[in-house]
Amino acid sequence: MSGDDMVPGPLATDTKAIILAVILFLLCLVAVVGNGFITAVLGTEWLLRRTLPPCDKLLLSLGASRFCLQWVVMGKNIYIFLYPMAFPYNPVLQFLGFQWDFLNAATLWFSTWLSVFYCVKIATFAHPVFLWLKRKLSTWVPWMFLSSVGLSSLSTILLFIGNQKIYQNYVRTGLQPWNLTRNSIRSSYEKFYLFPLKVITWTVPTVVFLICMVLLITSLGRHTKKALLTVSGFREPSAQVHVKALLALVSFAILFISYFLSLVLSTAVIFQFGELRYWMWQAAIYLCTAVHPIILLFCHPRLRAVLERGCSSRCVAS
Repeated sequence: MSGDDMVPGPLATDTKAIILAVILFLLCLVAVVGNGFITAVLGTEWLLRRTLPPCDKLLLSLGASRFCLQWVVMGKNIYIFLYPMAFPYNPVLQFLGFQWDFLNAATLWFSTWLSVFYCVKIATFAHPVFLWLKRKLSTWVPWMFLSSVGLSSLSTILLFIGNQKIYQNYVRTGLQPWNLTRNSIRSSYEKFYLFPLKVITWTVPTVVFLICMVLLITSLGRHTKKALLTVSGFREPSAQVHVKALLALVSFAILFISYFLSLVLSTAVIFQFGELRYWMWQAAIYLCTAVHPIILLFCHPRLRAVLERGCSSRCVAS
């Protein structure tokens, strides 16, 4: 670590900060295991059967992007924990940040396309355009994947250019980035370039996601209400399926929105590396990516079946 990239900042010696850092690390491990399991199961099925339902292809892409993201998060935060006085735009953090920006954007886009797929395939609207989309959507899954990678790459490159510009100005001027007045070079790039670009990058897929989830939850809610109004009510298998699907979608929407808001707030309020608030926001952000794979494992029939077989074989072996 070069001394030129070290700046005055707080050391991560606060007990609460250390506890939160440990919690963040454990959350990342949970997310790695959950998303790794999803990726392994669906990826193996794709290789063995040479085919995979379009929805599961999107789910596989989402699991893989989250799996890689968690490793980058752990690497980035271990580095920050060891070097809490590191300049946020030094070459090491720029390298990790490049991967972090790409994988975050890709995760949001894959989640969004998954919601689009669920909405078009499950929702029951009689509009001609909606019916046309229902017939055509499965053939568009490869384009969804390519668009996710392309849009994420474009935004990541633009962010990298901004980060590199900040670092070059810092090296040239030698200004301290953590002083109370905040130097004008870093402030202008962050306020008028990096922050708007990140917000746009995250907001566009989020808006599409919300529209699709509102339509889907509305449609599914109507069917659930009709099923519950029958004589058998909750005892009807169809009613139970509708209720479980509705709860899974609502939880997916809540976790997605929480993830988006946490990203925006963590970018809007610049925290010093190693301080308590930094670790609080990091734990809040990645709590969502740790919880959702667990929900998927219990809601997805094939994933749940593989998990149950694995647990049963272990019980028999023991």
